Amino acid sequence: MLMDRNELSERRACQITGQHRSTQRREPCVAQDDAGLRARLRRFSKDRPRWGYRRAHSELREEGWQVNRKRVQRLWREEGLRVPVRRRKRYRLGESTVPGKRLAAARPNHVWALDFQFDQTADGRILKLLHVVDEFTREALEVLCQRRIDADRTVGTLEALVGQRGAPEHVRCDNGPELTANALRDWCRFSGAGSAYIEPGSPWQNPYVESFGSRIRDELLAVEQFSCLTEAQVMVEDWREDYNERRPHSALAMMAPAKFARAWRQAAAEGKVIPFTDRPGSPPGPDHDAPAALLRSPYGLAPQHAGSPTLHQENTRQLSRQVDR
Repeated sequence: MLMDRNELSERRACQITGQHRSTQRREPCVAQDDAGLRARLRRFSKDRPRWGYRRAHSELREEGWQVNRKRVQRLWREEGLRVPVRRRKRYRLGESTVPGKRLAAARPNHVWALDFQFDQTADGRILKLLHVVDEFTREALEVLCQRRIDADRTVGTLEALVGQRGAPEHVRCDNGPELTANALRDWCRFSGAGSAYIEPGSPWQNPYVESFGSRIRDELLAVEQFSCLTEAQVMVEDWREDYNERRPHSALAMMAPAKFARAWRQAAAEGKVIPFTDRPGSPPGPDHDAPAALLRSPYGLAPQHAGSPTLHQENTRQLSRQVDR
């Protein structure tokens, strides 16, 4: 290196490094089996990518090679062989039938959002909660509390909700193993519901159910200590009923979600709708008509997307709701 880069003579380079000139001039002796041994190590590394040179040496000794560990280590490094860094497992991702980024709930049962949350009882055993939220009315349709919830149990919960409220048009969820299983995919296909999977590691793309999870965590799970599963189930169901019927929601003009849903259905049945547009000057249509719940927020905020909401004359009840897009 000194001779090549610094253009020093051999005598001067050996003097600096303290190496005898005869050693520098000596040609290395290559063993006769060197090429075969190198080829065997390359083949061994390809067949056993998670094994290192120590196991390679043991394997060579069993095959009859007369070679010590140091030589195997030297050749292993010279060939550039190494155990690759362990990679994280590649998880299966869900296949969306609709673009989740552009999907916004426009009516009840339009989009249901699913998510899981964990807690524990006093004895340290796990509690698993399944949240099902209607993104338009913000109702907590179901909060299932069990020790274990798999894909089949998730599908059973959705089937029970469909029997009560009808099937949703779309289901939004993350890429958890329970939600990407074939059971849920088959249920979506047979029920006619579209699936909208968020991107991995992007919980902000499922904001409504994540916000609901933070509320139940702050108001119940972080406050109460459950002695057993039955107590947790009773208290969770009581909290869900109170959330739907009595808890004011800031996005619904401080109305409870269940009261807002009933008022919306009544207004829709009476034909009291508010035409609003996403762009100024664009004509209202079935995709742009919102119910009478879209007036203004209780804090005096203007409608989003530069909309111009108006009510029919016979409507005397002001319902308000901000649509988050």
